Amino acid sequence: MNPAFLPRALTVALMAFAAVVPARGQTLDKVSFGTNWVPQAEHGGFYQAVVDGTYRKYGLDVTIVPGGPNTNNRTLLIAGKLDFYMTANTLQSFDAVTNNVPVTAVAAMFQKDPLVMLTHPEVKIAKLEDLKPLTLFVGKEGMASYFQWLKSEYKFDEKKVRPYTFNAQPFLANKQSAMQGYVTSEPYAIEKAAGFKPNVILLADYGFTAYSTLIETRLEIIDKKPDLVQRFVDASIIGWYNYLYGDNNAANADIKKLNPEMTDELLAYSVAKMKEHGIVDSGDTLKDGIGAMSDARVASFFDKMVRAGVVKRDIDFRKAYTLRFVNKGIGLDLRPKN
Repeated sequence: MNPAFLPRALTVALMAFAAVVPARGQTLDKVSFGTNWVPQAEHGGFYQAVVDGTYRKYGLDVTIVPGGPNTNNRTLLIAGKLDFYMTANTLQSFDAVTNNVPVTAVAAMFQKDPLVMLTHPEVKIAKLEDLKPLTLFVGKEGMASYFQWLKSEYKFDEKKVRPYTFNAQPFLANKQSAMQGYVTSEPYAIEKAAGFKPNVILLADYGFTAYSTLIETRLEIIDKKPDLVQRFVDASIIGWYNYLYGDNNAANADIKKLNPEMTDELLAYSVAKMKEHGIVDSGDTLKDGIGAMSDARVASFFDKMVRAGVVKRDIDFRKAYTLRFVNKGIGLDLRPKN
């Protein structure tokens, strides 16, 4: 470097450092973030950013409020009791617009929805359409969402559907069946319970292009505290890079403490599957960074859901999200080069 540029370069470097590291004695901004389920590897990047000090480096004192079967953290976000919420997928963001709920998605931590259909290994499955002759165990929410897409795009028959009650026994008892699940958990559970590896069809690979695990916040927070939103998004992105590619032992220890059902083996399995299938880091994230979203992709998914009758054409789906805080290449240097 030309020595003449050194003073300016040092000033820029110091300013950048100061932007993310609070001065000694500076009060951190308290932030509450609600997840939509109990702690698990699928939330790992957020816990990573807490335990490794990333949030603190960005001037944030973050409290993660776990969800669960008897907890509705989205309601707490809307009521002003939480600052941010981890919403399940893009459909929930569309639903907020439909019902004039003043929240919007500011980042998509999962590029692919981890939703899968599982079959017995005896059933030869090469593609999604091969599931059509089988008995399909689908949950109530699935019937109102992704199954309507399966009907619209792939001509699946509702008569083949049986209720999925989060009990795998009916699937295990019927070799000519398929069961919904998440790529990060149900295949592992089936293998442990039944001793076989199921076939796995990831719906995202066949056109179900919902974003998943989105960060959502109220419009008033975006209006009044855009810097806080940006810092929370950036720090969460870095947390996800470090959780996937760095030392995640401390984050996993926190998750296990809060949810004793999590084991080291299951956590490792979930992280491996997120990497293998590009759940977090694939597609647009390769150049724009984790959390990336695009207008074209949201518009395409909206059109699919309109054709499937899941959402109405007349809503302004663009209100469901904003690109203001993502696609900045945050954390790209943390991804392994190989």
